[in-house]
Amino acid sequence: MSPSGRVADEAVLRRVSAVLAVIGIGVASYITIADAGGGSPVCLAGSHDCQTVVDSKYSHLLGANVAAIGIAGYVVLLAASLTPGDAGRFAGFVAALVGFGFSLYLTYLELFVIDAICQWCVASAVIMTALFAANCARAVGYAGSEAPG
Repeated sequence: MSPSGRVADEAVLRRVSAVLAVIGIGVASYITIADAGGGSPVCLAGSHDCQTVVDSKYSHLLGANVAAIGIAGYVVLLAASLTPGDAGRFAGFVAALVGFGFSLYLTYLELFVIDAICQWCVASAVIMTALFAANCARAVGYAGSEAPG
């Protein structure tokens, strides 16, 4: 805890969120590009689970690759991290909440329906979980505070 009793300085939370969002954009872009090329992300451990996940009917929602939807979510989170004040705090919290919930749903599908774990999808879920934690801390710790100059 900082001397003010808050978890972290808001500027630190914004920087952490921005870095995580950029990494998330990279991971989701890799998955999207691999799928668009007719393949799948390469599983680092040598399994074929990433291919199994990409080939499942759950890898697309309303015709859109869920990783492409993830890119959009990460871009919104990046924009929220760059936006000072309550507008950025609220947008970041809502986007992270939606992204975290969607990641939980997709992880459930991998574990209990598809029966395959894509390492890249797990990486994205971990990144989204960290973004949710950072944005919760920012929203709860700084709501109503003056935006830094």
